[in-house]
Amino acid sequence: MGSASVFLIILIIGVVAYFLTRARSSAVVNGDVRKLHSRPAYFGSHAAIWAILPAAIFLVVASGVGSDLVERSVRGSLPAEHLAKPVNEQNVIYGLVRTIAAGYERMTPDEVTAVDADLTKLRATLGSKGLPLAQDPQPFMVEAAKLLNSETATTKWGIAIVSILLSLAGAAYSYTRVSETFRARNNVERFMLWTLIICSTIAILTTFGIVGSLISETARFFGEVSPFNFFFGTVWDPRFGTSGSSVGQFGLIPLLLGTLYIALVAMLIAVPIGLFAAIYMAEYASRQVRSIVKPLLEILAGIPTIVYGFFALITIGPFFRDFSAGLWGALSGNYTNFIEAQSVLTAGFVMSIRLIPFVSSLSDDIITAVPRAMRDGSLGLGATRSETMKRVILPAALPGIMGALLLTGSRAIGETMIVVLAAGVAANLQFSPFEPMTTITVKIVNQLTGDLEFNSPQTLVAFALGITLFVLTLLMNVYALYIVRKYREQYE
Repeated sequence: MGSASVFLIILIIGVVAYFLTRARSSAVVNGDVRKLHSRPAYFGSHAAIWAILPAAIFLVVASGVGSDLVERSVRGSLPAEHLAKPVNEQNVIYGLVRTIAAGYERMTPDEVTAVDADLTKLRATLGSKGLPLAQDPQPFMVEAAKLLNSETATTKWGIAIVSILLSLAGAAYSYTRVSETFRARNNVERFMLWTLIICSTIAILTTFGIVGSLISETARFFGEVSPFNFFFGTVWDPRFGTSGSSVGQFGLIPLLLGTLYIALVAMLIAVPIGLFAAIYMAEYASRQVRSIVKPLLEILAGIPTIVYGFFALITIGPFFRDFSAGLWGALSGNYTNFIEAQSVLTAGFVMSIRLIPFVSSLSDDIITAVPRAMRDGSLGLGATRSETMKRVILPAALPGIMGALLLTGSRAIGETMIVVLAAGVAANLQFSPFEPMTTITVKIVNQLTGDLEFNSPQTLVAFALGITLFVLTLLMNVYALYIVRKYREQYE
């Protein structure tokens, strides 16, 4: 019996326990629930928790421990000459055993009989089942595979029986605790509190784990490359000599400048359009128009970034190139394009299209959150709608809008695929928006792709770039929260 089936049975027991215990709580006081300390739903929830939680925890833990014990048992049953081999060769043998065991699970009884009678047919039979073997199976492998199937089945059934019994015991325990004075609500709320604490702890530990992994690998990189050369270097050329020693330069400045430059161009285009769209939808558009325009804008946020990259590569980039060539030729007679197909302008323009729905949606929510009384008061004093928007609503919503813009900027800084296809991968240190540049995220991808070892500066530099990008976006997010909290006003 699989773990999924057992978990489903446990859930069914929990649901049944919920309804039975809830009904019993009413029966104890003859339907007068006012005599109970807690409402019947709390008694039912208490029973469901006791029926599901302990059994589910046991199922997860026992499944992992049981699999490990079975593997140890099967490995120990292999012949001594194979146990004396290196660990990697033992792993190869055990992998073959697992494949054979999976094949026996898929075979019909007639196929099992035929294979047991003639072992040479096993490899072809497994191949027909979609389980190819790298070498001909040995008799000891077949015996180990059968042992693996037998012990796995026994372990699964044992775990299933114990889990179901544990679920029934938990349900029975909670069912018998029903009384007028039992504080079911307190127990359920305590359980919910600990659940929230555990979820918060997992999120925090995950963050520490990510930061810790970045810091550890970054420390290894700075053990081989000077931090001063990395943070203040102006040349990005991570080449290596044949001896493995670094002969390249890991200057961060070109990548950091490209990241901020492209994000700035994108924000200069996206912010006015998105903000004006939000003002229109929040204050001027009718309900019918808003119900159509807002979903259409938000569709842009759901388009994959690779699609935006294709759009930039095939449409926007060539359009800017050809348009600049025609315009410059008409003015000077020299039909030479001064805007490259891959450029900062192309990447920023296409990225702005992706950012518009974020700016408009966040700003729209913030503007509509301004109390209606402020609008009505301004209009009642004789102000026009535009004056009300300019002098009342926007000042009230400005802190939230500024925070939304900073959060959108963080998203722009972390963009990758649009930049790869629209701005190229050249780490140029220049200030023209018509020339190609690249960003930190693009170089992180470049340094971690290919057959590279994780012990060379060429690869470890990706972690240094990652921690730099992490700190940059973190500072922007913290500053956004600071702006919102500092200038927020409470309206009664």
